[in-house]
Amino acid sequence: MSQPAPQPAPQNPDDAPKSATNVPALEVGAEWLRGEGELSDVLLSSRVRLARNLAGRLFATKATRRDRQETLDVCREWLMRAELASKMIWVDLHGSSPLDRALLVERHLISKNHSKGKGTNPNEDPRGVAISVPDERLSIMINEEDHLRIQAIRSGLSLSQAWADIDSVDDKIESKLDYAFSPRFGYLTACPTNVGTGVRMSAMLHLPALRLTGELEKVKRAAQDMSLAVRGFYGEGSEAVGDLFQISNQTTLGKSEQQILQDLEGDILPKVVEYERLARRELLAKRRVGLEDQVWRAWGALSNARLMNTDEAMQALSLVRLGATMGLLRGASGTQDSPDPRTINQLMLLVQPAHLQRAVGRELDQEQRRVARASLLRSRLLRPKS
Repeated sequence: MSQPAPQPAPQNPDDAPKSATNVPALEVGAEWLRGEGELSDVLLSSRVRLARNLAGRLFATKATRRDRQETLDVCREWLMRAELASKMIWVDLHGSSPLDRALLVERHLISKNHSKGKGTNPNEDPRGVAISVPDERLSIMINEEDHLRIQAIRSGLSLSQAWADIDSVDDKIESKLDYAFSPRFGYLTACPTNVGTGVRMSAMLHLPALRLTGELEKVKRAAQDMSLAVRGFYGEGSEAVGDLFQISNQTTLGKSEQQILQDLEGDILPKVVEYERLARRELLAKRRVGLEDQVWRAWGALSNARLMNTDEAMQALSLVRLGATMGLLRGASGTQDSPDPRTINQLMLLVQPAHLQRAVGRELDQEQRRVARASLLRSRLLRPKS
């Protein structure tokens, strides 16, 4: 899929980048899928998100359609004329199809709530998103729960780099747009849990061994005791699929950004990674044959099935990713090497309904998706033996 070249920052109103009515054909090479960086065998990606609101305007959750349109116009006008504009594309979500909006949710560039919009007709609720290209490290959602939701994503354990990215962008935006801020409480947000710094730092972790050894609930309870949120693949309100979990801070008031960063990156996340690695070593030492059987059965299903739903695919891909990172699948794809974990990361995205339909080039019903998903998995995993 080709990626349109970024447009330079406009010099006058007539040169302003036009809003996209459809989501561009984004490359399957997003930053968070690269599978690189420290601890990437377990920790897929790091994300920092800031909640910000414009001073003197009703929160997006209380605003009228006219209010939301004015907020959208103000934010889009500045974002697409700023220094950032040459590296970003703009998508009007209310002008995009349900499939295109689902594609952005699957890529973690917008939230499910942002996709749905406010009211009964998502095509009438003014909202949009600015996305950095081609790496997709940065997205700025307008009229989600807050006026602006700014997020930066990096591969592996890279919260410090993600924070540096987003802090720089936030400073640029704040130099032109007046944020709602209280000297006593900090940044004001629609939800009280975000008041203060307005920051959420999180990581996406692959924890199949903790599930297989029955230790996952202990980790969840320990995280909750430390005021951390443990959520599914798509964040708040979502279920864990493919043994993928997001762990993030819940406290934004009373702690500085640097304190939150140090707690997560310097202490908590490395410990969770070590617990998962310890569980993997335990499986090898005590249940190796059973583990190999599960991994190879999953590989066999992905390599041979003619029908596959999303949950089946994600669970099998989780086991195959586990086997690939542990060296248990050498020779599986026709070479002496194990399957590349980065390929598995990409497949975890490509088997999602919107990406699958984008790959096929047309909308599919549920049964057609099961057929297409199985076909795609076979074609990507199996290579001719030399």
